[in-house]
Amino acid sequence: MRVVITGGGGFLGLKLAKALLARGTLATGEGTEARLSKLVLLDAAFPSDMPADARLEIVTGDVSDAATLERVLTPDTGSVFHLAAVVSGAAEADFDLGDRVNLEGTRRLLERARRCATPPRLVFASSVAAFGGVLPPVLDDATTPTPQTSYGTQKVIGEYLIADMSRKGFLDGRALRLPTIVVRPGKPNAAASSFASGILREPLNGVESPCPVAAETGVWLLSPKRVIEAFLHAHDLPASAWPSTRTVNLPGITVSVAEMLDGLRRVAGESVVRRVTFAPDARIQAIVKTWPSRLNTPRALAMGFRADPDIDTVIRDYVADEKISVVS
Repeated sequence: MRVVITGGGGFLGLKLAKALLARGTLATGEGTEARLSKLVLLDAAFPSDMPADARLEIVTGDVSDAATLERVLTPDTGSVFHLAAVVSGAAEADFDLGDRVNLEGTRRLLERARRCATPPRLVFASSVAAFGGVLPPVLDDATTPTPQTSYGTQKVIGEYLIADMSRKGFLDGRALRLPTIVVRPGKPNAAASSFASGILREPLNGVESPCPVAAETGVWLLSPKRVIEAFLHAHDLPASAWPSTRTVNLPGITVSVAEMLDGLRRVAGESVVRRVTFAPDARIQAIVKTWPSRLNTPRALAMGFRADPDIDTVIRDYVADEKISVVS
């Protein structure tokens, strides 16, 4: 089976690629397991320490470029994981860039997928930024998406395009609304949610971290481990598991900034927590306050998706996975 990951050079794209290479197979529409013969990663840039594997093909390019997509999505492509996106803060700051990558890139990717010999199975990384405006205290699967950012709007449009093209039989799509993913390693990015990882990651590395939102700000979280599990699980579910809607709100945990710091304190100590300072940023606050922080996700749970048990586990898993020696 030929598999494509857009955004394959990013943090989640690379983790997914490594998981696929280690696993070696994926489910097919016929309910069997197919051997992974080629894994194609598309992104604008890649780190220097890419895995050495004969099955891996690296393509540097733009997901919104038709010629690049023609090269990447060949007719024998069996599965696509569409993770490429201009993140929330960047899409809000530069409307044209977000529109070109998040909207046009997705539309062109789907059009190219139509030309595969067999309708490919496609997993789309959407976002809880699909919600916004006046929301109930707890959202559920019946809550109507009302995005209040360009990024959220572009994600919702992608969901609807995937649902319609799946209905027409052009592809077999599944869209996952991701919570904020914590903890992301590396450097801060342009996502409005970047602070949620930063206030844990930077202090653990001995670096001060400014928090742009108030301590009582709640965030709907999922760990990298669980989101990679979710991508693979969503792919392997049969089409019959998606009868009424092709989009699902992933389960997560609601954690306030104060509770995140309490977890950090329990794992690493008070001296590490003191590296976090509060530096209000009105732009970030305006974006984050439109996002839901409490969701009830019975459909996802019934489908077999899982949340993390608590914030302490998320932090400890990050420390173990990244082999961090806590700097106190």
